[in-house]
Amino acid sequence: MSVREVRVAWPGPRSGPSPEAPHWSDVAHWMRPGTLQLQGLPPLSLYIHLPWCLKKCPYCDFNSHEWRDPAGTTLPEQDYLDALRADLEASLPLIWGRSVHSVFIGGGTPSLFSPEAIDRLLGDVRARLRLDADAEITLEANPGTFEKDRFRAFRQAGITRLSIGVQSFNDAHLVALGRVHDRAQAIAAVEEAAMAFDTFNLDLMYALPGQSLADCEVDVRTALALAPPHISIYHLTLEPNTYFAKYPPELPPEDDAYAMLDRITELTGEAGLARYEVSAYARTGHQSRHNTNYWRFGDYLGIGAGAHSKLTFAHRVVRQVRLRDPRLYLERAAIDPVASVSEVTRADLPFEFMLNSLRLLDGFPLQDFMDRTGLPLSAVQAGIEQGVAKGLLQRDAARVWPTTRGIDFLSDLQSMFLFDGSASA
Repeated sequence: MSVREVRVAWPGPRSGPSPEAPHWSDVAHWMRPGTLQLQGLPPLSLYIHLPWCLKKCPYCDFNSHEWRDPAGTTLPEQDYLDALRADLEASLPLIWGRSVHSVFIGGGTPSLFSPEAIDRLLGDVRARLRLDADAEITLEANPGTFEKDRFRAFRQAGITRLSIGVQSFNDAHLVALGRVHDRAQAIAAVEEAAMAFDTFNLDLMYALPGQSLADCEVDVRTALALAPPHISIYHLTLEPNTYFAKYPPELPPEDDAYAMLDRITELTGEAGLARYEVSAYARTGHQSRHNTNYWRFGDYLGIGAGAHSKLTFAHRVVRQVRLRDPRLYLERAAIDPVASVSEVTRADLPFEFMLNSLRLLDGFPLQDFMDRTGLPLSAVQAGIEQGVAKGLLQRDAARVWPTTRGIDFLSDLQSMFLFDGSASA
């Protein structure tokens, strides 16, 4: 699996679902009066999760499952596509009449699915949703599943943007990360993507076990030599419930990791890629529309095993999580694929908005906060003032944005908007 281009952290609901909770697709319940007054709905994206991969990477905390079948059968593509279609159809009342401006097919390793399966999947989506004519449609792909002309076939199926999980061009580091590809396969995959797609993303990681600043620079220079229009570069973190969390490798010191990030930003800037989000660098016109919608607190419907949704209604913001286990999801997709549903509380909305929007280097318009949370600016005024006083934020009459120091200490900045129970929003 490749590193997802966006990690939307969410603290979760304050309490578990009530026994009297409504059915997840009961649109009348979600449209009932409430304390929020949202004058309009944000842009809507679609996320589709394909959960299988060839091998579970030791750092991966996404809902990915190694495909192991002793009988030697292939992936249950058609059964899973049937389940996705049923899931989508049941979800339609929640988004009726809304246009979808981007689609992201993530995993797992979606490129394990055949181009024919992806073609059918997108056909099912187009038959049921109003996709914008120029909708961005991204597929995650790994060099370990790369075959010549396969990427071109994905393009013909309707994919407009590829996201390639390279992580490193150093064979020793790839082994340490548990990747199933090597340097040569990674380069071949990126070169093929460049021939098949007008825009694509290349995923890299830094602060890897045994990595030096010089190693990191070689990785970045190798990536830039392939002229990707977009690069996502992530600091390797030891996530809970992963192999690395249980058996942690020795990582570079924190000061070395900061030096790597500084060098990454210098090299990408020299190559004409501007940093527009904490971990994302792009040429003009190649920013990820799908991920930018996450960061701007837009809506997204998530279908597939373990997928998350965030949906806005006139008086509330709702989150859903699908069943994580692929086999259980296959069994329940046509009946009830949702594992949990919760409203984002009024008190949590400021933090949730800032958790996303402050990742963007140009920040956000103040009007967006009011439009997408239904709250007055007074709900975040104290946090903004504190951030400005500490040199973590800047603002003018219309916009708020993080300073360079604010990006370096982003978690501290975001925490200024956590609800502490001492005052009402």
